[in-house]
Amino acid sequence: MSQIKLAPNASGSGIFTLESPNSNTNRTLTLPDNAGTFITTGSSGQSIPKAALPTGSVLQVVTNTASTATTTTSTSYTTVISCSITPTSSSSKILLLGYCDYWISGGPGNEQGCDVQVQRGSTVIVAGGNGANIYGATIAFIGGKYSPIYLDSPATTSSTTYNIQLKVQQSGVSVIFNRQSALSSLTLMEIAA
Repeated sequence: MSQIKLAPNASGSGIFTLESPNSNTNRTLTLPDNAGTFITTGSSGQSIPKAALPTGSVLQVVTNTASTATTTTSTSYTTVISCSITPTSSSSKILLLGYCDYWISGGPGNEQGCDVQVQRGSTVIVAGGNGANIYGATIAFIGGKYSPIYLDSPATTSSTTYNIQLKVQQSGVSVIFNRQSALSSLTLMEIAA
């Protein structure tokens, strides 16, 4: 038969009282079969272990912002903004929330534009697609915004980097990120699975 032991602290002078509520119903409080410290609404400096949180809980949030104007004429994908996260569990999901502001300066041709995508490391997780297009021979500027939302399953506990990337579709076109100090952002949220 297991036993319950009350161990007073010889250095303290306070009195701790176990008090029952005003109830006519019998209740049983079952103690956990492990060591630890009880956390109450008045606890300070203590937290519930992440592994003990239920499915769907947000375990951590990291974010990065960028406001420096950058211009590219490359037909290869260029990273606009990156953010890294180290999952606490390989079963966790990563919710990606991104926002990118860009402007296209046109060149010759009937259609010029840019493509956008999201990478995890070197793996494309949100396939490239048309971000914006310019129609006509020459147009000064056309603006666009890219706001990817994606729930990823990286299956790792190693540091993982996500990138929002853009490229021009044809030569003769320029894409300006964060024109006039516009703000781009990338937020990663680890979700317990």
